[in-house]
Formats: sequence, structure tokens, C-alpha cells
Amino acid sequence: MSHYRIAVLIGSLRRESINRQLAHGLFKLGPPDFEFHECRIDDLPLYNQDDDSHQAAPVKRLKQEISGAKGVMFVTPEYNRSVPGVLKNAIDHASRPYGQSAFAGKPAGVIGASIGSIGSAMAQQHLRNTLAYLDMPTMGQPEVFIHAKEGLFDDDGQIGEGSRKFLQAWMDRYVEWVKSHS
Repeated sequence: MSHYRIAVLIGSLRRESINRQLAHGLFKLGPPDFEFHECRIDDLPLYNQDDDSHQAAPVKRLKQEISGAKGVMFVTPEYNRSVPGVLKNAIDHASRPYGQSAFAGKPAGVIGASIGSIGSAMAQQHLRNTLAYLDMPTMGQPEVFIHAKEGLFDDDGQIGEGSRKFLQAWMDRYVEWVKSHS
């Protein structure tokens, strides 16, 4: 049986992040041959093209984690109708210098939650535009725009009963997506 390591980029730095909790809940819905690795992005400097020829150690680490993965999962909130700056910064670092993107060809899944009623729909759409440019085959369906409200997580912090079947279907489809593009 093959082993699939998945790099996970979470677009929120908050310790109690809804999207971090969502990501960790999703990890438990994955099959045993999938290993999910949350990539650290809080220590990356702001992207500056002048640094492309001497990337900082955290940037090199991020690129190595993504390069060594069979796929990438993006779990993101929506900030001001778009992708959080910290996630965009990580994407800019890992895709540079030009021609040395760690993302090229990696199958991607996009999901996210927000306290707003449209979930993270706009952020996901902006992210999908970026991923298309980065040559990442990105799973199109099912789209998941989660309105984070009571019941999304149970008392133990796991995905709640009312959302588990729906999110399991997303995970099952993502697993198929990665396997078909690896």
C-alpha cells in the first residue's frame, strides 16, 4: 500500500483558530495511508523578491515540506473577502524564485470556514485562481463553504455529528483526487 504525505497550509495563525480545528478534525477522517502535516507559516518573513537568491531557513523548510508531499490541502478563513495575508505570503515564498515552485503539479484541496454566512467562498475563489496559475490540479467538487456556528464541533472539539457525513464525503473525494494525480 502506498503512503501519502499531505502538506496542509492553514490560513490562520490564531491558536484557537476555527480552521485549525477544522483541519485537525479532517485529519481524523482520512484513511490510514494518508499522513497530514501542518506546515508552519507563522515564522516566514514577508516575501521580498530580493531574497529569492538567499531564502531564509523557514522558507527553505516550507518548500521542502511541500516538495516532499504527494498533495496539498489548504484550509482557510476569509479576511476582507479574500485570502489571509499570511497564507498568500506562504504561497508567494513556496512558489519562488520563478521556475522553482514547490507547488507545480501537486494535487490540491481547498476548504474553509468562517463566522460569516457565506463561509469562506470568496477566499476560496481567489485561492483557486492562484492555484491555477501555480499549475496545481485543484479539486473542484464538492465545494465546501462552512458557516462556523454552534454544532460544527462537538464538546471534544471534533467535527460534530451534523457535519461529519458531509465532511467525510469531502475527504473521501480529496483522497481519490490525490491518488488519481500522484
